[in-house]
Amino acid sequence: MPNKVVTTPYPLIDADPHAFRVVRYFRSSDYATWAAGTAAFPAALYFWGMADPAKVRLRTSFRLGGFLGFLGGFLLAYQRSSFRFWGWSENKREEDLDLAELSQRAAEGKPLYGTSSQPEWVQGTAY
Repeated sequence: MPNKVVTTPYPLIDADPHAFRVVRYFRSSDYATWAAGTAAFPAALYFWGMADPAKVRLRTSFRLGGFLGFLGGFLLAYQRSSFRFWGWSENKREEDLDLAELSQRAAEGKPLYGTSSQPEWVQGTAY
């Protein structure tokens, strides 16, 4: 079965980037998105409580909201970084970092994407 070729507006860097690599390539705007998501969820709960006041303490709700905002903000930042690897958004900075990283690995004689402990037939099924 032939591979499906997806046309993207920017060059594809890595079709299946490792999670550690995606986080390592976060931009400051990704961290700002993460922080905004973390702050937005409890703020929305607070303003919702102002609009419809309840007679219960909301401290636990705010803590849960902060945790859910933290996770949601991280996932949104991770998605933005992944889009750059896949070529769906502007990725010039990531191209330069990728070239420098892979050039250094090649100069050291290491495999470009590391080694796998999986058998060859399992690796052959991957993209």
